[in-house]
Amino acid sequence: MSLRRMLLVAAVLPLWLSSARADVKMPSIFSDHMVLQRNQPNPVWGKADPGEEVTVTIGDQTKKATAGDDGRWKATLDPLPAGGPHKLSVKGKNAVNIDDVLVGEVWVCSGQSNMRWTVSNSNDADLEIMTSDYPEIRLLNVPNVSTAEPQDDFKGAWQVCGPDTVGPFSGVGYFFGRRLHQALGVPVGLINNAWGGSAAEAWVRHDLLEKDDQYAPMLQRWSKADEWDKKAAEAKYQKQLANWRESAKKAKAAGKKPSAPPRRPRSPYAPNHHPGRLYNGVLHPTIGYGIKGAIWYQGESNASRAYQYRDLFPLMIQNWRDDWGQGEFPFYWVQLADFRGEKAEPDESDWAELREAQTMTAEKLPNTGQAVIVDLGEGKDIHPRDKQGVGNRLARLALARDYGKKVAHQSPTYKSMEKKGNGHVVVTLEHTGGGLKPFDVREVLGFTIAGSDRKFVNANAKVVGPDKVEVWSDQVKDPVAVRYAWADNPICNLYSNQGLPVTPFRTDDWPGVTIDKK
Repeated sequence: MSLRRMLLVAAVLPLWLSSARADVKMPSIFSDHMVLQRNQPNPVWGKADPGEEVTVTIGDQTKKATAGDDGRWKATLDPLPAGGPHKLSVKGKNAVNIDDVLVGEVWVCSGQSNMRWTVSNSNDADLEIMTSDYPEIRLLNVPNVSTAEPQDDFKGAWQVCGPDTVGPFSGVGYFFGRRLHQALGVPVGLINNAWGGSAAEAWVRHDLLEKDDQYAPMLQRWSKADEWDKKAAEAKYQKQLANWRESAKKAKAAGKKPSAPPRRPRSPYAPNHHPGRLYNGVLHPTIGYGIKGAIWYQGESNASRAYQYRDLFPLMIQNWRDDWGQGEFPFYWVQLADFRGEKAEPDESDWAELREAQTMTAEKLPNTGQAVIVDLGEGKDIHPRDKQGVGNRLARLALARDYGKKVAHQSPTYKSMEKKGNGHVVVTLEHTGGGLKPFDVREVLGFTIAGSDRKFVNANAKVVGPDKVEVWSDQVKDPVAVRYAWADNPICNLYSNQGLPVTPFRTDDWPGVTIDKK
């Protein structure tokens, strides 16, 4: 072999060897400043060469795993107490070191725009950002990706909470996490994967939707999304644009005002509504990471199909729990706030029906709960700025149910009704905290009543016991149904003695305006 050839081989061989070897790699959810869930096993995973042995070390723990034929490996750490910082070391043919790892409470913050709504756009944003120096709160934003194929990773990294990082983070998520941190005195990790305007079906595995015939019309509509030809639409647009430029030139020459130019085409199928796509692109890369639970703020995009939500929302929660492999982890959501104009007279409401579907979900699935915020909305804005109040009510649920704190956490809910001989009805509520009281004025507002003609009218109401409200109207001699806060933006004011609003309800099951919407 010539000297020149020997030098060439010597130069190329190290490059070939490095390209032939697959370094041990881990997805972005494992990065500096991460938080591991305390007091439970924590999976750690990644990729390496097929058959490569990988050693994972944290503190005095060492776990080993072997990469499979597809290069994937996973090790499970034994439960760790709250604390840190630790170093997580992963070694195979190379080494990956993750620094500043804390152990505490980890929660997923998901849903649509009201969960995505940032601290910087919430009430008192300047003060909130200024006072956000909580180095043991860690924040992770998952990018919005809609895809037909399940993703294993995303572009992102954990950040230490502080004035430089908290502004773009979820307001509800941060205020919820801050309350937990203050109450528990342990690190808190928050994973924000919300997507504005997203529909619930986008967060469910597509194959699960296919198994239920009630979702067939929805899936049929979406089957046309794949038929939309972007290139053909762009070609048509370019032709229209050329014609417009020519006509605009002639119009100017004639001293006339040109018509508006054509708009560039865009798919009529929103990526954040496409069934299964957000599950694949946003949720899937995080599934399996050790968490305590999830908080959720969504429903606006499904209000027109509220009856369907009765089954769709529980299906989504169960899908997450099954695939996460952590059992029935806590799942708490925000009931829809008050929105749109107030109406003086009773009317039907798709938002009221969606709230009802959310309440039904709490009755269907264990370890779930909802924060009622029918008093925290803004009629003219679908994005109320009071995210602190929302975060507090979610935190009450978690602190009471998961951390054993004695704190008011459940809004009063409907239990039963009893007709009296004088045309009055007595409604009994649960979870009243020892009593009920109207807010702002002495009169109880928000009740409507109807007879067998199903025509609701505004009703008089008064508290007649720690858990009872008497309801009547001179216009209804023989009442058969009562509703409370049944409107897009209800005028209502009844609270528990602990300061939590009564959950909107109805005693009838008469068909609503969304019953046939699929």
